[in-house]
Amino acid sequence: MRLSDSIESFIKAMLNDESDEVELKRNELAEYFQCAPSQINYVLATRFSPDHGYLTESRRGGGGYIRIVRVVESGSQRLMYLINERIGDSLSEEECVRLISQLKEQQIITADEATLMAASVSTRAMGIPIPDALKNSLRARMMKSMLMSIAARNRT
Repeated sequence: MRLSDSIESFIKAMLNDESDEVELKRNELAEYFQCAPSQINYVLATRFSPDHGYLTESRRGGGGYIRIVRVVESGSQRLMYLINERIGDSLSEEECVRLISQLKEQQIITADEATLMAASVSTRAMGIPIPDALKNSLRARMMKSMLMSIAARNRT
């Protein structure tokens, strides 16, 4: 397991054990994992962002801390946020896969749905001779369409 994955798992375990909020000291966490504090910053920025369903607050200095709060949303709220605010006019394959993975982790979609969604936005599926910018535009439209279908299904 990579260091970033270990740090993420550790923090998520603390969130599951305690509540939807945890307060940590960056230096203590870095010392525990025997890494630079910048590695902790990297994990926070890439794995505990609002797009991942978390808010982070940080205070530096001697009494500094990091507070991570899991934003509790219903599945339909999360889908509407993605459709209306997060997904713009263009999404790369990597961004699509990341969103699909988050939806699966949050149990908004099933593993089978995640597999189908990832396949539909893959490089293989987009193997047509058009510019990458157009492919990314198509991916964004496809993701919005799939999420609208899932949101409609969840309402009934």
